[in-house]
Amino acid sequence: MNDYLLSVLLGIVEGLTEFLPVSSTAHLRLAEELMHVPLESGYWKMYSIVIQLGAILVLPIYFRSHIAKLISTWPKGEKNDCNYITHPLSLVMIAFVVTAGPAFLLTKVIGKNLESLYVMGIALFVGGIVMWIIDAMKAPWEKAGPEAPDSPIHTWRMDDVYGLQALWIGACQILSAVFPGTSRSMSTIAAGQILGMSRAAALEFSFFLSMPTMAVATLYTLFKSLMGKSDDPNPIGVNEINPHQWVVLVIGFVVSFIVAYGAVAWFMNWVRKRGFTPFAIYRLIVGALVLAWTAGLIGR
Repeated sequence: MNDYLLSVLLGIVEGLTEFLPVSSTAHLRLAEELMHVPLESGYWKMYSIVIQLGAILVLPIYFRSHIAKLISTWPKGEKNDCNYITHPLSLVMIAFVVTAGPAFLLTKVIGKNLESLYVMGIALFVGGIVMWIIDAMKAPWEKAGPEAPDSPIHTWRMDDVYGLQALWIGACQILSAVFPGTSRSMSTIAAGQILGMSRAAALEFSFFLSMPTMAVATLYTLFKSLMGKSDDPNPIGVNEINPHQWVVLVIGFVVSFIVAYGAVAWFMNWVRKRGFTPFAIYRLIVGALVLAWTAGLIGR
């Protein structure tokens, strides 16, 4: 396949799946397998990191107004009821720290699982079941709204998140790092719903948490690759990339950004009106197909 077309297709896959609760890691890995991308090449491993950066860039741009408002109200908050620890921005960083420490210590386990389609298939399937159950339990209360008596949902806005919720969401995000295919957004959204957050509030907090999480993880991996300090037997440096490869990188980066921006805008609107059930069903189908594929029940 032509490298330019390949870059467009991989950029679309990354942009579509990065923020949906279906696991971009699993989808990109499957796409690379199906399109015969030479993953033994350090360049293509680096390419995957670069197009992820394109998707990451979407969030600070899409949420720029909300970010500006939170920064302007830090640390007292919009209602003057917060402090340096309880402000929503502070809680996002606390959740990030809860994730970052264990994830760093488990780097070798994470690297091993990233190569396992079997692990990804199980994570997709189990995650679909978890998402379906949790969303189905909360669906009647979502429809009833904030005024419903005895509702288990008590956090309807991301700005009203509290400490225990942030700690719990950060801890659950570790699952997505250790078990590729779990989906960072799925684990954090489901975690928020369990502790009384609405779909929209959990989704927005998930997006805010993904900014430092994804930026640090991706830039760290890219730095190791560029400096030749990673465990990758085929690292690549910038000086080794030829003009053709630079063009391929730029195409993937731009396509990933454009598609991810549209996906985020659509997903935010979808969640406010509907639930996560279609994504749970999709995960079950894809997870089952991946497991059947790895077991040799369907041809490669």
